[in-house]
Amino acid sequence: MARPVAGWAGAEIAGLPEWIRPQLTQLVDQAPDGPQWLHEIKFDGYRMHARLDRGAVRLLTRTGLDWTHKYPAIAAAMSSTLGARQAYLDGELCGLGPDGITSFSVIQLASESGNAAALVFFLFDLLYLDGENLCERPVIERKARLAHLLSNVGSPLHYSDHQIGHGRAFHEKACAMSLEGVVSKRTDAAYAPGNRGLWVKVKCLHREEFVVVGWTDPQGRRPYLGALLLAYYDPQGRLVYAGRAGAGIKQAELERLWRKLQPLAVSEMPLDLPPPRDSRFGSPLVLSRVHWVRPELVAEVKYLTWTADNLLRQVVYEGLREDKPATEVRREAPHPTPG
Repeated sequence: MARPVAGWAGAEIAGLPEWIRPQLTQLVDQAPDGPQWLHEIKFDGYRMHARLDRGAVRLLTRTGLDWTHKYPAIAAAMSSTLGARQAYLDGELCGLGPDGITSFSVIQLASESGNAAALVFFLFDLLYLDGENLCERPVIERKARLAHLLSNVGSPLHYSDHQIGHGRAFHEKACAMSLEGVVSKRTDAAYAPGNRGLWVKVKCLHREEFVVVGWTDPQGRRPYLGALLLAYYDPQGRLVYAGRAGAGIKQAELERLWRKLQPLAVSEMPLDLPPPRDSRFGSPLVLSRVHWVRPELVAEVKYLTWTADNLLRQVVYEGLREDKPATEVRREAPHPTPG
C-alpha cells in the first residue's frame, strides 16, 4: 500500500497530488558560493503551482487556492503545449514591464484587466510527471527533466534557467541588471514542502510585504486617502508599526484601495503600541485622523532603508498581495550565508 508523502494534501506516492505545500526560501546576507549550489533569478510575482491532469489544468497559490479562473490563457497554454498526460510544476507567475523585468504592479494590473499578454509563467521545478513522483530526486535532476519537458514550449511558459556555483558574482550581475535578486538551492536536495534553508535568497532591492492597519486622510487635490499605515507581526504575534506608504499609488488604485478598506474599518487601533507621532523622516502623524482597519490586507512596497527607530524610509507602494495571508507577514532579517 502506498504511503502518504509529508506535506502533500490528498496525495499518495503513485497518484497525482491535489496540492503540494511549496518549499520556501530564507533570506541570507550574501549568495553562497561553491559547486553544491545552483542559482536562479528571483522573480517578482505570484508563487504558483500548476497541476495538469489529462488536459485539465489547475493553477494553485502558495496556500492552495485555485486561481485558474484568473489566468485562463496561462491554463490553456499549460494544457495544450506541455506534451504530458499528468504533471505538477512549481514556478512564479509574473508580469513583464517594457524593459523585460518582472514587475508586481504589472501582474496586478493584468490580473484585474484580463490582459494576459503581459503575463509570463517562469517554471523552475517539476515535482511529478506521468505517474512518477520526483520530489525525492535532487533538484538538479528535477530541473533537467523540466528543461526537457519545456524544450519545445514557447511563451507564456518559460523555463527558469540556473548557474552552478559563483553565487556572489551571479548576484552582482543580477543587481547590475536591476533584477529582484537571486535564489540559491542545494543541487543535491529533495523538495521539502514548507522548508526554509535549503533554498536561500539574496535581494538586490529592498522590497517586502506588510500588513495594512489603517489609512490617513488625503491632502490637497489627492482623492480618497493619503497613505497606508503598515505593520508586521513579531515573533510573539504582536502587530508592530513599520511606517507609511503613500507614494506610487495612482488615482485608480487609490479608489480601489479606499473601497477595499471601507468594510474593514474599526474603531480600535490593531497595533500593540501606537505609532510615534513624529519622525525625522516624513510629516508628523496625527493619530486622531487615522482610520484603523482590521489587519487583513497585505501590501508590497519598495523602500530605501530602515531608520534607527525601526521605521521604513522612502516607501513606494507596489500593490496588494492577495496570495499571502496577513498572519504570515513577518519582518525579514538576513541569516548568515550557509556553507
